[in-house]
Parts: sequence; C-alpha cells; structure tokens
Amino acid sequence: MSRTTTATALAAVVALLAAGCGAIPGSVSSVDEPEFTRELPVPPLAESTVTDGVRTFRLTAQEGTTELLPGVETPTWGFDGPYLGPTLRAERGEKVAVEVANDLDVTTSVHWHGMHLPAAMDGGPHQPVEPGGTWRPTWTIDQPAATLWYHPHPHGETEEHVYRGLAGLFLLDDDASRAADLPREYGVDDVPVVVQDKVLDDDGRLVLTDDGGEPGTLGGTVVTNGVAGAYHQVTTERVRLRLLNGSTARTYSLGFADRDVDLVATDGGLLDAPVRLDQVRLAPGERAEVVVAMSPGETTRLRSAEVDLGGVAAPFAMGGNDAFDVLELRAADELAPSPEPSWRPSEHAAEDALHGEDATVTRTFDLDERTINGERMDAGRIDEVAAVGSTEVWEVRNTIPMPHSFHVHDVQFRVLTIDGQAPPPELAGPKDTVYLEPRRTYRLLMRFEDYADDVLPYMYHCHMLLHEDQGMMGQLLVVEPGSDARPGPSEHLSGHAEHAAADAGREVGDGHGPRASVVDPHAAHG
Repeated sequence: MSRTTTATALAAVVALLAAGCGAIPGSVSSVDEPEFTRELPVPPLAESTVTDGVRTFRLTAQEGTTELLPGVETPTWGFDGPYLGPTLRAERGEKVAVEVANDLDVTTSVHWHGMHLPAAMDGGPHQPVEPGGTWRPTWTIDQPAATLWYHPHPHGETEEHVYRGLAGLFLLDDDASRAADLPREYGVDDVPVVVQDKVLDDDGRLVLTDDGGEPGTLGGTVVTNGVAGAYHQVTTERVRLRLLNGSTARTYSLGFADRDVDLVATDGGLLDAPVRLDQVRLAPGERAEVVVAMSPGETTRLRSAEVDLGGVAAPFAMGGNDAFDVLELRAADELAPSPEPSWRPSEHAAEDALHGEDATVTRTFDLDERTINGERMDAGRIDEVAAVGSTEVWEVRNTIPMPHSFHVHDVQFRVLTIDGQAPPPELAGPKDTVYLEPRRTYRLLMRFEDYADDVLPYMYHCHMLLHEDQGMMGQLLVVEPGSDARPGPSEHLSGHAEHAAADAGREVGDGHGPRASVVDPHAAHG
C-alpha cells in the first residue's frame, strides 16, 4: 500500500472510534523492552586540523552494517562509520569548514540543524552532494554554546536518509559553557544520547512502514546511540545527558520514574537557570540537556513515559500511549563529586538577546495536512522574504488534530506565547524546533542577521520527516534592505530546483503551487 494522505489516516481512526470504546487499543505502536546488557556506544569526537585559522573537519557518508539488536546485522548508513557519525565540536568565534564526501550510490546532503550560517552553507535541498562528490561549506561560529546536530536534507528523501542512520551531534562551546558548573568530560559525565525508533523485518533489515499511519513510521525497536538495551556506567555524582530526538516521527517524554532532572539547556543553548522537571517532551529534531543526580551503587533508567500529544485525534495510534525504558544508568560504588549545576551569562548575552518590542513584521503560518499556508514545497518558488537585521514574530498554528512540529533554519527563536499565555519553563529557552499542539497558536520571536542572499533560501518545515518529504516545507529568502526580491517563482532558483528534483526522482513544480507528482522515495532503495 502506498503512503496515504492525512485524510485517509484520520478516516481509519474514525472507524476505530465508531466501533466503540472497547475497540480502542492501548497502542498500535508499542515498543519492545530489551535486556539492558550492552554498553552505550559514545560517538567519537571528530578529528580536525587548523590551517590559516580555519578548523577543518571531514565527514564521509557511507554504507555499513550495525548490530542495532544483539547478534542481528542490519544494513545501515553512517558518517565515517556504519551508523550515525562523529561528534563535531567548535568554539564560538572559530572559523570552521567541513569537507563532506559522499560514498553512497545516491545523492544526499548535510544540513547543520540549529546553526546560524549563510544559506549557501546550510546543507538543505539546494546543496546536494552527488555520489562520489564532495562539498566544503565554510562559516564562522557566532552563537551561544549549544547541542546542535547534523543530518541529510535531500529533496523528498530526508526521512529515509536519517532513518538509515545519517546523523551526528555538533557541539558548540563559549565562555559561559566553559566556566559553568556542569559535567563536562565528554563520554564520561557529559554524554550524548541519540534516541531513535526502528522497524526491523525478519532478516534484520530496516523498514519504513507504508501503511498510511501518522505521523509516520513508529518503530517497535528503540535504539540509543545505535543500540537497543544500552547502559552507561556513571562515575560522578551528576551526569549530563545531551538528549536528541533523532527519530523521524515519534515524540518522546523523557525522564526517570524515581527522580527529577535539572533541565539546563534547550535546542539553542543554556537556559537562564536550571529548571527542575520530572520529564521533558521532545519531538523529532528537538534537543535538551539534563543533569541527573546519582547515588553510589544505584541503578536507574531513562524512560519515555506516555506522552501528551496535546489533543491529537487518537493518541493510541500516534505513539501517545507508549511507555518504555531507553537507557540504564549504573552508578559505581564510589562517585567523584559534582557541583550543583549553575552558570553565569555569556559576555555575548546582551547582543544575543531577543526583544519583542523590536519586532517590525508579523507572519502567519498554518500547518494543515501536508501544506503550510495552503502550499506544498516547490523548490522553484520563494514563499517568504525577510530583511537582514530585522526582528519578526511568526504566529504558527497546527490546524488539524495530528502531530506536527515546526523548524526554522538559520535562527534560534524564543516562544513568546502559546494561545496568549507565557510558555512553560521548558520552552522558555532558545529553540529552533517546537512541537505544535493541535489548534493552538505559537508566537515565535526571531531575528535575521549577518547573512543575506538574493538567490538561495533557508527552509522552514514540519520536522516530522514524512510530512516534510511530502511537501510540508517553505522557502525563505533573507535579503539586504531595499532588495527587489519578492515571493513567487524564482528564475534564479530554477536550475537548483530542477537539479534537486531530478536527484529525488520528482518533478519540479512551476513555481506557483504543488509539485506535479510525488514518487515514493523508498521504492528505489527498498
């Protein structure tokens, strides 16, 4: 069965509901509970060289096999290895370059999710890397310390490429993070935790389900840094977990049944102060840094509880009723001391701050089935134009009872209000991706600065990757004040659009509306 539209999925939900309450299952996407017997793999810190003031990293996209489940060899993709990729790390103020090579037999790309950088370096659909090809983006890090990540963004095939394993973390440091009282020894008490769900067939091969379910594939096998049933040996009184929801569709509610955590950072960096929480909800693409206190000799598990999806039509059909363990923490009999988490503002805090009174433009975005403001993505059309240096408010609304999220390239925004009310503390920090509860209005404050380009756009889109691939994405130009660039068909983009569409096996639109056809992005690669 080919993937269907939202209407078909909701019709199936209505049929279940009409059958009576007794017919409603606890979940149609439950997760298997593994034995926690495998040590958590920690992605290595990427090597780099510094020449003429430029720190250069190298990444190669390649095929491999991975034991996601013990003893089962699964064909996967990764950067510099069979699955996931190394962790890149750089300081604010550094000029960096990444030499990306593609050893796959399909075109891919590498998007620096959460990074402030020129549109030409962003790694979206307009920067494809063909088989055997290379790409070398260069930019200067100029944003706060944060846990960012990188992943492919090829036109129409992002879901498959991320699902197969192409992803990694990109950590930024600055004066505030260096001086903070926070766990900081990478892989020891400062631990990356990439959470993803998978469907495996009887031969151990990855499967993207094709049943019209929403919001996409919800797998029964959950892996952490690429393995199911992982544990981490804790040797300090506190451990910092850098959580990334690297799934393509599933939303998690991560915490511990026996203790609270201190949320110290969101997508774009440190909060003003720690926030004590029992759990944190993360939609695909969102990150959170939490600090967990441990006692000598004890064991506890990071768990995804039943997640509040905010009034979707049928939580049981969309992962809302699923609860399962993700990672076991095992404390040593003796633990090195760790201070309470605290930090001072960065010396850049004043220049980084966003102020609502500076906003001169308000835009409205309605997310429906596979459209934003009634339009599907067209690589030859510009949807919005903003002036560099401007501060804007984007009012974003999910208009249907189904999970959607919203990601904006290039910027870190602040959630001003949700339905006119101040956001909860866990949404008060810098964000680049936010889960949209149905039929609520999110007012997002953002500033476009430093980089202008009259030709190449940034993307904004739903980060449920099936939705993105099926057209729930728009294109934003950031231009110099006084530019004559306007929304609409772009002659300058036509070549980029045709090239990107050809790589994805799609037909490009005419710049006025939806693409002429959509080809199943999974058919070619099984």
